[in-house]
Amino acid sequence: MSRIAPPVQLDAPTRSTLDQLVRSSSTPQSLALRSRIVLAAADGDTNQQIAVALKLPAVTVGKWRRSFASDGLEGLRDAPRSGRPLKHDADTRHKVQTRVCQQPEHQSRWTVRTLAAELGLPSSTVHAMLVAAKLQPHRIRTFTFSPDPDFEAKLLDLVGLYLHPPENAFVLCVDEKPSIQALDRTQPLLPLRAKKARAWTNEYVRHGTQTLLAALEIATGKVVAHVRDRRTTVDFLSFMDDVVKSYPLRDLHVVLDNLNIHKNEAAKQWLFRHPRVHFHYTPTHASWMNMIECFFSILTRQALTQSVQRSKKELKDFLLLYLKKYSQNPTPFTWTKGPEHFQRIIQATKQYQAAHPKQPKQRKAGKHTIKN
Repeated sequence: MSRIAPPVQLDAPTRSTLDQLVRSSSTPQSLALRSRIVLAAADGDTNQQIAVALKLPAVTVGKWRRSFASDGLEGLRDAPRSGRPLKHDADTRHKVQTRVCQQPEHQSRWTVRTLAAELGLPSSTVHAMLVAAKLQPHRIRTFTFSPDPDFEAKLLDLVGLYLHPPENAFVLCVDEKPSIQALDRTQPLLPLRAKKARAWTNEYVRHGTQTLLAALEIATGKVVAHVRDRRTTVDFLSFMDDVVKSYPLRDLHVVLDNLNIHKNEAAKQWLFRHPRVHFHYTPTHASWMNMIECFFSILTRQALTQSVQRSKKELKDFLLLYLKKYSQNPTPFTWTKGPEHFQRIIQATKQYQAAHPKQPKQRKAGKHTIKN
C-alpha cells in the first residue's frame, strides 16, 4: 500500500525564508534543492510531478516532504552524524592550547614541530589542534598607544572631518615622504618571461634621495605634490603656498601630523596670513589617521618597489611623471568608520595613559666655571 503524501501549507514568513534559501548563492545546494521540493509541494504538485521536474527519485521527494511536514524548516537540515571518535581527549587539546600560549625557554616562539616535540605528539595532530583553536604562534601584530593627552579629541575631530566635511570647503591630507632613494643595480635586469619571474641582482648603488611633499584631496583623490631635496620649513611653506593657489576660492581644512615644521612659529605665522586654511593635527603616534598614507602606499607598490634610477634627477622626473599619470584618473578616498568604531581604542588608550603618566622633561644641569 503506497503512502499518502502529507499536505504542505506555508505561511508568509516560511515561504519567504524558503524563497531566500533558493535564491541565495551562499545556500548549500542540498538545502536549496530541499527548499524547492517544499515550495513545489505547497503549490499542489504531487511527488511524481516534483520528481520529474527536479530530476530526482520520487522516494527522495517523499522523504523531504514528510520531514518538512513533521519538523518544519529544521526538518530540511541534515541530522548530526556521529562520525569517527576523537583520537585525543579534551585534556590533550587543552594542554596544547595552554602550552602554545606560553613563552618557550630557548626560542622566541613555538613552531608546530618544536611544540609537538615538547608535548610528545605528532606534528600533524598539533597543527590540526592549533587550526581548530585558531591559534597562530607564527604571527605577530604591532601596536602603539598614543601618549597624546588630547588623543580622543583629535581623533574624533578628524573622523568628523572625514565623514562630514564642512560645506564650501576642501579637506586635504598633507604629509612628506622623505628619503626616497635613487637606487641603481650593479648588473642588468632580467625581464619577465613565461614561467620566469623578473630578476635583478641584490647589489645596488645609491645615487641620493628625494623628498615628496603631497596634498591629497579626499573628495576626488586629486594629488598636488612637490619633489624636493629636503623637507625644511621653507620647503613645507613653499609647498603650502602652491596648495593654496590650487584652491583659490574655498576654505581648506588640512590634516597634518605633529612634525615640527608643521607646528613651529613660522607655520603659525603662515596660518595667520592665510585665514582660509585650518590645520588639524593627528594624535601623536597615529599617522594612520592621515589618509595621505594610503596614497603613499599606492605610490610605493606601483612605482617605487621595483624601480631603477641612476640619478636624483632621474628619480625626480620619474616621480613627477607618475604623479601626472595618476592625476589623470584619480580615485576618491572614502573614510568608513564612525566614532562608535573607535570606542575600544579610546578606552584602551586612556587606561594606558593612566597607568603610564608622562613624566616632565628634566633640564640638564649646566656647566659652571668657578673662578677663585
